[in-house]
Amino acid sequence: MAAELGTGNKIPSVLPKLAQYELTLTDWIEAHKGSRQFVAMANKCWPAFQTMFGFVPCYVNSRLTGRGIPVACEVDIYGALSEFIGTCITQDAVTLLDINNSVPRDMYEESIKGKKFECDSYTEKEIFMGFHCGNTASSKVCNCQMCFQRIMARALPVEVTNGTLEGDLKPGKATVYRLQSTADTKLRAYIAQGEILPVATRSFGSIGIFGVKNMSRFYRHVLIEKHYPHHAAVMFEHAGKYLWEVLKYMGIPVEEIDYNFPKGDYYPTENPFC
Repeated sequence: MAAELGTGNKIPSVLPKLAQYELTLTDWIEAHKGSRQFVAMANKCWPAFQTMFGFVPCYVNSRLTGRGIPVACEVDIYGALSEFIGTCITQDAVTLLDINNSVPRDMYEESIKGKKFECDSYTEKEIFMGFHCGNTASSKVCNCQMCFQRIMARALPVEVTNGTLEGDLKPGKATVYRLQSTADTKLRAYIAQGEILPVATRSFGSIGIFGVKNMSRFYRHVLIEKHYPHHAAVMFEHAGKYLWEVLKYMGIPVEEIDYNFPKGDYYPTENPFC
């Protein structure tokens, strides 16, 4: 861990606890996976974890994900399944992030408006923050460092919230997606390709600014209307064509695989006169 963090090892005193937790999880995996070759986990991460063990598990989650063992936060089982699919497709680390509609306007005006990035240029309604406390593999984060969990520290002693991996996500192509079940046990999914922008977030956690074409319409008519959770899985490349086929092989009807409609194509519930 110290070698991986390098100069970002800002809280070395927590590493022994994190290491013990990681070894406990990997020992548990070996003892319980039976004949299975692959493993994904959906783990408890807050708030009871900190008060019982005195640290947060985010960095361990990131390290396991970087080794091909996806770990979803907040016991998100379908998040773990989504990550597992992405790991199989890309043979690379994936992550699980909150979709936050919270890019400040001054940041957009200063660093994004009118600029052409790797894949496209984006309006203010086509960007969003992808955020989590510190669960993303270090290989996908710029200038990462060990830190405390600032959200939990509002209500808990700071010393029990150590263990997150902070840094802006590395810019480049990205596929934002999720597999989910409805209340009546029908599988559905969404896929949206875009990119992580090379723009400093000036914030905390594992975090990046994403650009996805026609995102606001997709957010409203798919993510909100179809009651998707706030967690989205992320592959760090454009892999939608492979993911689409995998979801079909799983038996999901194509009409239940949503994507971000281009301008001029209307969602079933969208008002065409707006």
